[in-house]
Amino acid sequence: MALSLHKEVRQVGKKETASLIYHDIFDYPLTVAELIHWQAGKNVINHRSLIINHKKGFYYLKGREGNILKRLAREKTSVKKIKTAQLAGTVLARIPMVKMVGITGALAMKSADKDSDIDLMIIASKGTLWTTRLLVYCLLLFVGFKLRRAGVKDQKDKLCLNMWFDESDLIWRRRNIFTAHEIAQIVPIVNKNNTYEKLLQKNRWILEYWPKSVGIKNYELGIRESKRRFAIIHYSLFIIRLIELFAFKVQYRYMRSKITREVVTPTRAVFHPFDWSKHIKARWF
Repeated sequence: MALSLHKEVRQVGKKETASLIYHDIFDYPLTVAELIHWQAGKNVINHRSLIINHKKGFYYLKGREGNILKRLAREKTSVKKIKTAQLAGTVLARIPMVKMVGITGALAMKSADKDSDIDLMIIASKGTLWTTRLLVYCLLLFVGFKLRRAGVKDQKDKLCLNMWFDESDLIWRRRNIFTAHEIAQIVPIVNKNNTYEKLLQKNRWILEYWPKSVGIKNYELGIRESKRRFAIIHYSLFIIRLIELFAFKVQYRYMRSKITREVVTPTRAVFHPFDWSKHIKARWF
């Protein structure tokens, strides 16, 4: 394996090379810190011997130098989109049932194209997912946020609420290098009662792919509340859960004809029309 002849260049081992190959699929060269952070784990197997080059603080596969400028341009583009996401998070935090809002997808890596949308994940209180979803859409539209809609090509700077989870159903069923990275790269912008940490705890398997990407500790999930606040919140949740089944049936009936490979259940809704997992598997070897 060859490297450019700079004394300060870090020697790149097999695990780092595997990581570079993976991130190259997304035109994403890595810094030294990122080589460590995204070091591949035992479930990431690479048998390819490639030449790694280094320039301007980035490591990349030979012939892929152009990705440096592409990444820097995407970082600039991502700044405005992240601010929009954070503003949306501030608004959504006012909804009691919203337990977590996280930036996902390319934007979470600060690698969004100028015409791309803003992917967000939302975790709701147990038994309130579909009622929460209705409230979220109503509130965001009322405040004036632009939301991406199915079938509409123009997605620039629009919020794409494509992952919804009930806090009781956080375990990822599809486990592979891509889904592990997607979880590890989530940037929480609203995190009530350590819900983000709970998400990581429920999906510790991601460390088999990316062992240094996140620190997973045992957290005390939940906070002490005054008796009055406790009573108000739990009475409200009781009322909401009474209408939850109705909310699910109404929304499911609306989207049923549009469902292809999306996952829609009473406790989760995941909308990913393009299967990156298959694309990555096809390019990996």
